[in-house]
Amino acid sequence: YGFPAPMYQLKYPAPGAPDLAKKVQERLTASGFKCVLDKKRGLDHGSWVPLMLMYPEAKIPVCQLSVQSNLDATHHYKLGRALAPLKEDGVLIIGSGSAVHPSNNTPGAIFGVASWAAEFDDWLEKALTRGRYEDVINYKVKAPNWKLAHPWPEHLYPLHVAMGAAGEKSKANLIHRSWEAGILGYASYKFTSS
Repeated sequence: YGFPAPMYQLKYPAPGAPDLAKKVQERLTASGFKCVLDKKRGLDHGSWVPLMLMYPEAKIPVCQLSVQSNLDATHHYKLGRALAPLKEDGVLIIGSGSAVHPSNNTPGAIFGVASWAAEFDDWLEKALTRGRYEDVINYKVKAPNWKLAHPWPEHLYPLHVAMGAAGEKSKANLIHRSWEAGILGYASYKFTSS
């Protein structure tokens, strides 16, 4: 992935959740999604990085779900809707990507945050906190600078899954915002279902 060498030394030995994985597969299949279990793949950095901050003891069982970058935001939102009932079983559904994730060859901002990145991030915050989830699903039509902010959709699609799991009447709140190199945005949102 091109990360700094020390990052490859980090370990997050969380236990798997095979029973939950089976439930997820059953729920998605019943909702018309194709779902294949992979018992060999380890955790992606998109999973273990936030979990390491949230649960440093690594004692939380984890079931990771891959996004389908060849499909669209609507697909991922509906996938989240199919997973929503799992919340009643105490399952925490996390959509981890980045609020702004440009390509690796995008030059960083010399001072502060790049204007194009700030515009996208501001748009995303307003759309989420005002409940305009349909706009977030249609980000390619509604969002400024989306091609720079998300040239590859796999960093934004986890948000669509989380939105879907939260439901149309949920409330989104910004709980964290930070930037790396003025172009990589780490805004985090908490969804409260109604």
